[in-house]
Amino acid sequence: MKIRTHEYMDIAREQLKEPNARAVLDFFPVILSAMRDAVYQSFEDPQAAIQACRDIRANAVARLPKLLEQFEEQAVRAGAKVVWAEDSAQANAYIVDLAQKLGARHAAKGKSMVTEETGLNQALEDVGIAAYETDLGEFIAQLLERPPFHIVGPALNVPTAEIRDIFLEKGVMEAPTEDPVELGRAARKYLRDRFHFLDIGVTGVNMAVAETGTIINVENEGNIRMCKSSPKVQVSIMTLEKVLPTMEEALMVLRNLPRSATGQLISAYVSMDTGPKKADEADGPEELHIIILDNGRSKVYADPAYRQALQCIRCGACLNFCPIYRKVGGYSYGWAYSGPMGQVLSPMLLGLDKTKDLYHSCTLCKHCQSVCPGGVEHPKILLTHRARNREKNPQFHGAGAPSSLEARYRAFALAASRPKVWNVMIRGARTALNQKKQGGMVKELFGKPEGWFASRDLPPMGRPTFNQWIKEYKKH
Repeated sequence: MKIRTHEYMDIAREQLKEPNARAVLDFFPVILSAMRDAVYQSFEDPQAAIQACRDIRANAVARLPKLLEQFEEQAVRAGAKVVWAEDSAQANAYIVDLAQKLGARHAAKGKSMVTEETGLNQALEDVGIAAYETDLGEFIAQLLERPPFHIVGPALNVPTAEIRDIFLEKGVMEAPTEDPVELGRAARKYLRDRFHFLDIGVTGVNMAVAETGTIINVENEGNIRMCKSSPKVQVSIMTLEKVLPTMEEALMVLRNLPRSATGQLISAYVSMDTGPKKADEADGPEELHIIILDNGRSKVYADPAYRQALQCIRCGACLNFCPIYRKVGGYSYGWAYSGPMGQVLSPMLLGLDKTKDLYHSCTLCKHCQSVCPGGVEHPKILLTHRARNREKNPQFHGAGAPSSLEARYRAFALAASRPKVWNVMIRGARTALNQKKQGGMVKELFGKPEGWFASRDLPPMGRPTFNQWIKEYKKH
């Protein structure tokens, strides 16, 4: 996947004008938010259930190194092969090498954000192995060569006419139709035909259980289960923060995940796998390879200000409540991770210098934080991003603020700390601002609308000021 985080502003402007994006963003996040709130009422104490999940995730992250060692030990004991990958290149190389040794021509992929992070599809295609996304939304996004629009619905913004056209172009179906049911049936037939020749399947991992070596996946279409049970060899790739101490704690997180993600009590499919299939079992892979990917997360773990980001469970609730995401959609974020989740994580993994528009595009309303079942304080981390970028933090590639902006900050700080200077500045600003008044509103400052004025107007500054008014009021 091409990384376009540096194009955030340009893509966002395009998406603000895109009618399908507007229609979906005005409807879908609102519905998911309402469904989430409603289904949480099935708990006797919804807030206690969310807090229990937060506590579990915080405890797991605090104990991460030991839990990972325990998970590896138990998974190997159950018959799996566990591989540690330092970065995307190592993870991809292992999967490509394994597929080539099998003589695989195709690889089926279950929905996985981490393989989008690593760019696995391209790595497989570079050596002549066709990678097929089996989640319907991911399959459509793959054909269109686009990132996910939403973590729950990767292609929910794509109109049926566009899906029809790409299906005809790629040979997914022969007869044109815009019937959603027929489009889904065509995709299923096309993908199921590939399962007959499948040697390797690749999936992500929602949770890993340290005490048993079990990997857990949740889904609603059944494609992940097909990828895990049909091929002879199955690869599950997980980022290192996915591990939880016990099955009991994993089940508590599982009770929160579908509620927060899709407003369901439980997902349609929950798969729990402990090692490859046993001698007396009919389904499952003969070999199970589990890749534990770092890709910069050890650096995040070692940083007390950033470590909390690893508590995220990838439910996507923060997207549905974020006022920014609900305007610009998932494409704007330019990579696998969007919304507040992406604004927190992408700068840590890609660098502050390549993602500055992401962490500045936040109102700090804390709505994301209030609904997060992982206990991530997104606004606090975004403020840390901003501060570290200004300080030119070397570890996370801070670029520093432009000299013109630094000068404005210093001027503001000087004025704000000296009342007399502040009052003079305000009088000058009032005069300059009010001279630009048109029809009772200020629409521009310097001859063209930019920044705030590109989409909003300001009321003129009133006379008298509040301080002047209160002085006169006290006289009476």
